[in-house]
Amino acid sequence: MARLHEYQGKTLLKQHGVTIPAGTVIRKPEEASDALETLGGRVVLKVQAWITGRKALGGVQFAETAEEAESAASVMLGMQFGHFPVQEVLVEECVPIAHELFVSLTIDDAARAPMLLLDCHGGSGIEDRAADVARLAISVTDGIHPQAVRRVLLDSPIPEEHHPAVVDAIEKIIATARTVEARSLEVNPLVILEDGRVVAADCRITIDDYAVFRHPELGIEIARELDHPATMLEQIAYRVEQQDHRGTFYFAQLPIEGHESGRGLIGFHGAGGGGSMMSMDAVSNEGFTLANFCDTSGNPSAAKVYRAARIILEQKGLKGYFGSGSGVASQEQFHSAYGLAKAFNEMKMTLPVVIRLGGNAEDRAVDILEDACRDLPATVEGYRKDDTPAFCADRFATLVDEKAGPGTSDALGRSVPGWVGGAAEAFPIEGGHVWINTSECDADLTAKMAEWSGGLLEDDGNGVPTLAVTPEEAAKADSEFIACEIECLRAGRPVLFVDLPIAGIDTVAEGSC
Repeated sequence: MARLHEYQGKTLLKQHGVTIPAGTVIRKPEEASDALETLGGRVVLKVQAWITGRKALGGVQFAETAEEAESAASVMLGMQFGHFPVQEVLVEECVPIAHELFVSLTIDDAARAPMLLLDCHGGSGIEDRAADVARLAISVTDGIHPQAVRRVLLDSPIPEEHHPAVVDAIEKIIATARTVEARSLEVNPLVILEDGRVVAADCRITIDDYAVFRHPELGIEIARELDHPATMLEQIAYRVEQQDHRGTFYFAQLPIEGHESGRGLIGFHGAGGGGSMMSMDAVSNEGFTLANFCDTSGNPSAAKVYRAARIILEQKGLKGYFGSGSGVASQEQFHSAYGLAKAFNEMKMTLPVVIRLGGNAEDRAVDILEDACRDLPATVEGYRKDDTPAFCADRFATLVDEKAGPGTSDALGRSVPGWVGGAAEAFPIEGGHVWINTSECDADLTAKMAEWSGGLLEDDGNGVPTLAVTPEEAAKADSEFIACEIECLRAGRPVLFVDLPIAGIDTVAEGSC
């Protein structure tokens, strides 16, 4: 689920008539002193990070002077949760609180309806008071029944004179959630001030992933459940997934603190949720730290797997590449083998690679992967469903230990043939181009290329490959052309190259063999 920072959530509440404390978001320590002077009194500083218990972690501080505010902000903007730094701090006025409430809207999957959770003792420790939290049904057409909320308030220490204002605030909170199609919206605490005003002192909102496209005003970069702001690579991966719906591609970077004390940082590439988790455990048990989680499943295209591998290899400090999924996948494994082989060859792979390609056509897939990568500096090994994740992880550890030199993924870089972009023939496909070095082709090779491309290419009568289909048909066949590229490579005749730039990593093919 896509999450909003506290201040973003409060801004939405304010737009729907809910009172929030005066405050501003800062990104530099010196801005904190200006914020305090503008607010005119004691302030609270809160890191804008998707974590729980941030006060206990030092993510909430109080300041009464400009110097204190700047000092606190300096520390907080230097904090790091996982390997993601705090980039924003909310500076707010301190408000005189008389009463606190816990208010949370959530979707009850069992009831298939929205539900309001209400407790008249808000603040930290709400998990320990779960039994005392009232659960009130919310009508999808009529909203919350005010009398249901009043009954909870009557059985609380909150004076009855404040009940109308509390009910009004709760109705506006529910309206906010409905407007932005929130999966959950929590205000903890919703406070009653000494002067009787009802104020949202905190806010957490999670937007339904499938509704994000309808709300561009929210500025959500990536409709995925992450516990941190989306990294550059996560944003790039999300765009890949949105642009290619053949199979699924999920990529998330993971906390890597402490990896120096283990056997090193590695890239992980899974296929299928359960098998991937089991494989992650296996390679973690060998002492490695995973830089990322990645899943390409649901019969992904070779092009999608290629882009996933390229994104994984953009991470710094990797000592190897480990791929393993369910082992019994119904998807044709040779598509993944073609995509992986293309990525490893473009990057002139120097890191040890172990890939478990269990599932349909696994023998063919392993043969493609290992044969296409035979001339690389790296050792690339493929395994089948009968090879357990633990066995593959042990073999991977051996390869990493045997590798000579301290090289990591930092030294990798994309390389394309020198004839790409020159006089070679090219035609567009979705997301890139296909280049063919026709000067190196002959009738025998062209006949094979017609077969390897699934009939997309044919002999023009002079031993030179040309399109056998319309340009529109060819444009949708990126994976077929990747297969042809790798088969040409395996045959020792690398005359075809599929250029698939990845926006944000590279934009045009450049370089040479």
